[in-house]
Amino acid sequence: MSFADPQSITISAVTSSLPKVSSGNYAGVYQSADGLILLKASSSYGNRTRQVLRVDHSKVAADAITGLNVKRSMSCYLVFDRPVDGYTNADALAVYTGFKTQFTASSDVLITKLLGGES
Repeated sequence: MSFADPQSITISAVTSSLPKVSSGNYAGVYQSADGLILLKASSSYGNRTRQVLRVDHSKVAADAITGLNVKRSMSCYLVFDRPVDGYTNADALAVYTGFKTQFTASSDVLITKLLGGES
């Protein structure tokens, strides 16, 4: 089963459409028309089950030293890594829901502090 095609993402109040550009065994890649945003979803199965949802974002920005415009990129991703048995999908969703509630509380203050170097 696949995600809806296209996907969309809103970054800094700009919504970008991400049509599927690749799919394979337990993986899909969605990309913006300008190639600056990628959404990747993948699952792997073995001794542990691992699912990843990842956003890769690129932009052109002035280099701090030369002042020349250069392409810069960053990634943000969520990983579920669990044993083959002992955690149902419902269990994993419950852990994720608690985690999401914690990091989105008070206007994302925990993430703001993390990005500022706090731990």
